[in-house]
Amino acid sequence: MEELAGKVALVTGGSRGIGAAIARRLARGGAAVALTYASSADKARAVAKQIDADGGRVLVIRADNADPRAVTAAVERTVEDLGRIDILVNNAGIFAGGPLEAATVEQADRLWAVNVRAALVAAQAAARHMGEGGRIIMIGSALTERVPVPGLTLYAMSKAALTGLTRGLARDLGPRGITVTVVHGGLIDTDMNPADGPGAEFLRTVPALGRYGRAEDVAAAVAHLAGADGRYITGAAITVDGGFAA
Repeated sequence: MEELAGKVALVTGGSRGIGAAIARRLARGGAAVALTYASSADKARAVAKQIDADGGRVLVIRADNADPRAVTAAVERTVEDLGRIDILVNNAGIFAGGPLEAATVEQADRLWAVNVRAALVAAQAAARHMGEGGRIIMIGSALTERVPVPGLTLYAMSKAALTGLTRGLARDLGPRGITVTVVHGGLIDTDMNPADGPGAEFLRTVPALGRYGRAEDVAAAVAHLAGADGRYITGAAITVDGGFAA
């Protein structure tokens, strides 16, 4: 079913992992998809090639989330090349972990810039072009609800901020018929947190389901929120974590 036919989506950080799965899922739903990448050009082209082979329309944009001008330019490029923007998925993010004593202000500032500030800047830029039925979807983390091990303070802080951003934007944009939500993924098998990585044996004991999830699990939730069935969901956090925070 192509319930997103005629829609245009921008997925930041769409070259790999959860972002790539979201880009593919929205394209499968009929949306034209723009995806950004910062450094993984080959992976971005591979995602685009797959979408193109499946008959979708795709645009690849190089944009570093640490640069607000690049974030805004990516939105404008999407509108210019694809004609509009109906769906924004703020997925791009970075990770920093380690002992609290070793955390630096520079690390905190970069996490804030990439994981939070860029989401606000992209939402501002996209909202200028969105009409009734627009969707803004943040990709957060289940660490906003539960931090099971030490060393995750800075990352959890940055992802928790997306919940407040989501609620504020929902109030600002609700009168225009634009919904804003955040999807908190849990223990998802990605390059950032592989199911065979260090600590994976312990981590898979944390979710109630006792296993890692797939990027496609998060993408399915995003597709629901982006489609017609998500029209009355806004200001809300949707958790896809296999019971990680239970």
